Amino acid sequence: MKTLREYITDADQKGVAIGHFNISNLEALHGIFNAARTLNLPVVIGVSEGEREFTGVAEVATLVKALRETYDYPIFLNADHTYSFEKVKEVVDAGFDAVIFDGAKLSFEDNIKETKKCVDYVRSCGRDVLIEAELGNLGQSSKILDEIPEGVATDESFLTKPEEAKTFVEQTGVDLLAPAVGTLHGMLRSGVQPRVDIQRIKDIRQAVGIPLVLHGGSGTADEDFVNAVKAGISTVHINTEIRVAYRDALRKSLQDNPDEVAPYKILKPTVLAIEQVVLDRLKLFNGIK
Repeated sequence: MKTLREYITDADQKGVAIGHFNISNLEALHGIFNAARTLNLPVVIGVSEGEREFTGVAEVATLVKALRETYDYPIFLNADHTYSFEKVKEVVDAGFDAVIFDGAKLSFEDNIKETKKCVDYVRSCGRDVLIEAELGNLGQSSKILDEIPEGVATDESFLTKPEEAKTFVEQTGVDLLAPAVGTLHGMLRSGVQPRVDIQRIKDIRQAVGIPLVLHGGSGTADEDFVNAVKAGISTVHINTEIRVAYRDALRKSLQDNPDEVAPYKILKPTVLAIEQVVLDRLKLFNGIK
């Protein structure tokens, strides 16, 4: 089986994107895995610091590894939005395939310093672990938002600049970069997300020479997804859409079956709802009709 690095390189060369979907329970893991297998596409499971506190670091690493080995299938695990060197070390030591050090709230200089420290540790671990960094503030909450949070980079003057991205990548040596190009974490209650700056993606990809990651993908217009992938995005993160699908399916299941007490019966619709979200997104990211 190819490594995650090789799958991302392939996606970059083919002009498609790998789907990255977050989980905090078994229902989401099964829904995502079922969708990926249906389309025979590689997939990345993400768990943020908060999600890892709920699932357990070793537990989720063991689950994903078991699926990969049992089914001989390219499912990989990423430590999403990790805010300290100690937490980066924890997930690398636990066997994660990739990790994101998120220093977006630090100064440019401190972000470089802390990211480089994390890169050095990852390179010394003896495995091919990918390390990603975020440059530009996209917010931190994968939830429904009434308005764009203060400080989130959706205005052009605060979006990631190609020349800064180039300097950042050269000085840190990261494998992947998540720039601020107009998206934000979470979904606006209005249903209208900010538009993606496609030209900026092109310019950053040309400047840095490494694959780019689109964070805050939930709710983004299909057209923006397609154009972003063409412009140089190789991995797309989806989280809030999965959470909303889970919540809505669970609510309906409880309403429709008020006397049911078997969790596997109550929760089955949530797996199917998540599976449909992931199927639709994977098809879009890979140009499948």
